[in-house]
Order: sequence, then structure tokens, then C-alpha cells
Amino acid sequence: MPTPYSSPIGVFDSGFGGLTVLRELVKTLPEYDYLYLGDNARSPYGTRSFDTVYRFTLESVEYLFDQGCELVILACNTASAKALRTIQQHDLPLLGAQKRVLGVIRPSVEAIGELTKTGHVGVLATPGTVKSESYVLELAKLYPHVRVFQQACPMWVPLVENGEQDSPGADYFVERHVKALLEQSPDIDTVILGCTHYPLLTPKIRQYLPAHISLLCQGRIVADSMREYLGRHPEMDARLTRSGSRTFLTTENPELFNRPASVFFGEEVSAYCISVS
Repeated sequence: MPTPYSSPIGVFDSGFGGLTVLRELVKTLPEYDYLYLGDNARSPYGTRSFDTVYRFTLESVEYLFDQGCELVILACNTASAKALRTIQQHDLPLLGAQKRVLGVIRPSVEAIGELTKTGHVGVLATPGTVKSESYVLELAKLYPHVRVFQQACPMWVPLVENGEQDSPGADYFVERHVKALLEQSPDIDTVILGCTHYPLLTPKIRQYLPAHISLLCQGRIVADSMREYLGRHPEMDARLTRSGSRTFLTTENPELFNRPASVFFGEEVSAYCISVS
């Protein structure tokens, strides 16, 4: 666990997917301390209501604040879509005006809008993220000329979490949903993976996606955005500690968490079990 004198960057997800974001953060900004929290005992969030996702996310953010985090990243599309705005506008003034909570959707949208040439963008995401229309709304704000085509992929997260991302069975579901997305518009030239689990399916997605279409994974986008954010906010950067530590927390049994977490993170993970509710 972090010491009372450390101020790590908090990274939150409903489960394992945010570890793909943490992996890229560590590559890009290795000197900082990081505290990861996966609410695995209550995942998945994608099928839950806005109110429930907000409540669960806020409890986890408050826990990370209590552990010394001044800055928390919601490395979860569902939490970013259903909880981020309310936490930023309603809760942060009460929890600490100097603290910050950031999401993964806004930096992803900024990257998409700068890349597309045709103005036709595809989003592969969970049913919850698709239903929230967060990508549609954010792109409309920043790039009103861009048309967004969404495809829900309900089986992709279960495939990844059960270690089936390289299996022949995964091909069926990946091909099916990629084809369904592309059928919506022949002019799609950029596709965002709107779920942090999906990078583990990248080889198969790329297999069924035409070579001329750009495929964006959120981890690198968020990491680059974080580096720019800290450059623009030296007052926040000065409050973050730098000893290169990585601490992992889960609301589930660590024995069930560690092995799949190590696959997502790309290094061996040993987590502590905590309760946020």
C-alpha cells in the first residue's frame, strides 16, 4: 500500500481493462507513482444503470483520494461515460477543489477528430458505452462535421476476461462485429477501440479491418494526453510523487485477480484486497 506521504496517480477501472491504460502510462511516464484500483467484485459496469455506475465510481474515487491520490484517471469507458461529468461538477468541489478526476473519452475523441480524412469514424465499444452515446456527443462538440458509427460488441469483454482472445471462437465474434460496423458506412477511415479490454483483441481486429483504416487504442492516447496535461498544470505535477512505484488494489480475491491482471498489464501483478463500499 502507498505510504501516507506519497501522492500517486490513481487509475480506476471496473475490472482489468484499465491495466492496458496503466501499462501505457508507465511506459510514457515511468518516474511517477501509480495506484491502480479494479472494482472486480462489482464488475461488469456496462450493464448497470447510470445511477449505479456513478455511485460505484464515486466510492472508488473517494477511496483513492483517501490513499493520497490528487489525480485520478477513470480508465474505464463506462465510468467515463456515466459518472465522470457528475463527479467533476458536483462532487469535486466538496471533496477538494485542488483534486482532479479525468476520463478516457475526451482525449480519445480529440485524437480521432485530428486523424480522420473522410469524416466517417467508427466506434467499437460495450453496449453501455454505445447506449450512452458519449463518443457521438463529444465528437459533435469538437468536430461537428464528423459522422460517428457505433457497434456494440457484447461478447468481446467476456472473451478477453476468460483468456479466449487468441482462440478460434474469438474470430467469429470479432469478424461479426467489425463487419457490422463497416457495413454502416464504406467511408469509415478511423476506428476507436472504445473499451480498454479491446487492445488484447487487436491482432484479430486488425485481421478483419482493411489496412487503410486507422485503429486507435486508448492507452497510448491517454498516456500522451496525460503528459501534455501535466505540462500544462505544473501545480498538479508538483504534488505528484516520483519513486516509480506501482501498487495494485482489487475488491475481489487477489488470487482471482493477479493472473489475468498480469496479462493485461504485461508484467507480474500482485494485488491487495480492499473494500470501497
